[in-house]
Amino acid sequence: MAETPLYHYVLIKTDKGDCLLRLYNETPKHRDNFVKLTKEGYFDSLLFHRVIHNFMVQGGDPDSRYAAEKQALGNGGPDYKINAEIQDGLFHRKGTIGAARDNNPAKQSSASQFYLVQGRVFTDTALDSLEQFRMQGKKFSPEQREAYKTVGGTPHLDGNYTVFGELLNGIETIDKIAEVKTDERDRPLQDVRMSMTVLTRREALNLEREAQGLKPKTGFFTRFFDLFSSKDY
Repeated sequence: MAETPLYHYVLIKTDKGDCLLRLYNETPKHRDNFVKLTKEGYFDSLLFHRVIHNFMVQGGDPDSRYAAEKQALGNGGPDYKINAEIQDGLFHRKGTIGAARDNNPAKQSSASQFYLVQGRVFTDTALDSLEQFRMQGKKFSPEQREAYKTVGGTPHLDGNYTVFGELLNGIETIDKIAEVKTDERDRPLQDVRMSMTVLTRREALNLEREAQGLKPKTGFFTRFFDLFSSKDY
């Protein structure tokens, strides 16, 4: 039996740098859909069409692939939605990926549009105010408070949008994208395009081995037996 990685990983390439994304198993519908679209090449050459400094960078609108200058973007995507998978333990700290959604009571996610959180650092006083006025009295957990006071994020999105992954590296790329100049619709004046690749089974396994302090498996016998196993998982 071929080994199976613990997670799915997606490499995002931009002219501002690259990011490596790990998708959460706790949100399987969003994970599987994102992997499917990435393998189909759906995201390749799309723009980060909405960028707000100290908040997030958003992409995934297929209409952005051949968009003209000043064209309004943000409404494109497949003809299906994904039911929200909001988990209390998954929140909007810096470097997480969330699913954009329509403004509807069901909180259904767009099938393709996503955002990468930049956010900012908050004080306890600011978090107290958010709990009272934006979170309808719902309290942030100690873990949330610690994250938002140190690495930062966008706490007011918690409970309303699905968080379905996090960056393992490439935070600085998000910062660079978030610094670009934008127009009145928050679209960058200079296009920032993306391409995405799902790591193969072996690439993912070796990544997880290295995270454990182990050497990647790249020898002859590994490569030989991999010939009889699918690259996917």
